[in-house]
Amino acid sequence: MAPKSDSVEGIVLTFVNEQNRPLNVQNVADALQKFNLKKTAVQKALDALADSGQISFKEYGKQKIYLARQDQFKIPNPQELDQMKKENANLQDELAAQKKATSEVEAEIRTLQSNLTLEEINSKQAKLESEVKEMMEKLKKLQSGVVMVKPEDKKAIEDSFYEKVNQWRKRKRMFKEIWDTITENSPKDQKEFKEELGLEYDEDVGVSLQSYTDLLSNKKRKLS
Repeated sequence: MAPKSDSVEGIVLTFVNEQNRPLNVQNVADALQKFNLKKTAVQKALDALADSGQISFKEYGKQKIYLARQDQFKIPNPQELDQMKKENANLQDELAAQKKATSEVEAEIRTLQSNLTLEEINSKQAKLESEVKEMMEKLKKLQSGVVMVKPEDKKAIEDSFYEKVNQWRKRKRMFKEIWDTITENSPKDQKEFKEELGLEYDEDVGVSLQSYTDLLSNKKRKLS
């Protein structure tokens, strides 16, 4: 007997059938977090569905892989497959055309946005003139021999910078070790898994640990 659609087993069964691909308990638990289902409840539901024959499963060592029963899906005949292939090809052509049109519109928008109005030009000019004035005042102070930063303040800033870069390096290494352990035996694509978890690497946000490490190295060379 099929479980109720709003029960834990019903939610899990619907998800497994919709995905129709190999899944482990972590895959299912992660995807169903929006239903506030705990991993233990998901595991219990998967085992119950497997025992009742509503889904299939295979054991690989200590890990179980679950899959929707394939006999419930209609298998298209050769003619239907050919028709589906033609429809897919047509859709791909339409998608390519839409992407091209979208790119052209986006390029036009960028061009229009790059053209400043007279009001924006005057505002930018005023801002730049103010920045030039501030820089000239700082330059005069430096030329007169005024110390802008106290030595103790400079050292405190440098020490803080060194510490933060070192913490960055340690945390980056720790994350890699944990990530490698988690994904070592996972059948899931790492890029897809990363996107599901909402993870961002340094390069995703345009930063590089190496550039800051190079700053540290250059500073040490200057002091030596």
